Amino acid sequence: MAHFLVFLGSARDSTPPAPARLGLRVARACVELLEADGASVELIDPLEIELGAVFKPHFAYAKAKVPEALETLAGKIKAADGYVMVSPEYNHAMSPALSHLLNHFGSSLFAFKPSAIVTYSAGQWGGARAAVSMRTFLAELGCLPVSAMIHVPKAQEALDEEGRFREDPDRWAGYFGRTLGQLTWWAEAAAEQRLKQDPTEVSPAFQRAPDQRNAP
Repeated sequence: MAHFLVFLGSARDSTPPAPARLGLRVARACVELLEADGASVELIDPLEIELGAVFKPHFAYAKAKVPEALETLAGKIKAADGYVMVSPEYNHAMSPALSHLLNHFGSSLFAFKPSAIVTYSAGQWGGARAAVSMRTFLAELGCLPVSAMIHVPKAQEALDEEGRFREDPDRWAGYFGRTLGQLTWWAEAAAEQRLKQDPTEVSPAFQRAPDQRNAP
């Protein structure tokens, strides 16, 4: 059974605009669908994590002095099989709350695992432009995003506060499921391969030049 972390990419808890925590609805929908498929899932909310006023990433601390909140989340990231990144769009880019949170952790914790991009908006575009920059960011972080993405326009109309689809639930579930299904497939495949081979070990074939004696 795969284990996923769903990162909520918004720390805003004020209005206007309303509703204040629109992304929480989208994140809850992802959690519910993944759990219905048999996965174990944990929602990561930046409002519940104390990062401190001055930026200092997890890997910059001496091991004995890492803040408890960072150490706990680092352990969860390392143990997960994949990630769902839920973000609104800020100036055609991903949420600064999400990038700030993720930047606290080294790529080794995320590496060789898949991720899924989920964006939303109160308007008609569903945050699609943010997803473009998220592909590059997540690839550099090491958790390569799957091909399919989820975009939810007018999320306040599509989902209620508990993350349930207001209308056409089967259509929405199928749309979400295409992306989450790819995430699950790659997560299970990567987990199986990690059991066979340490992905950080370089093959001996790549450590020396090919034999040139028969080269023309």
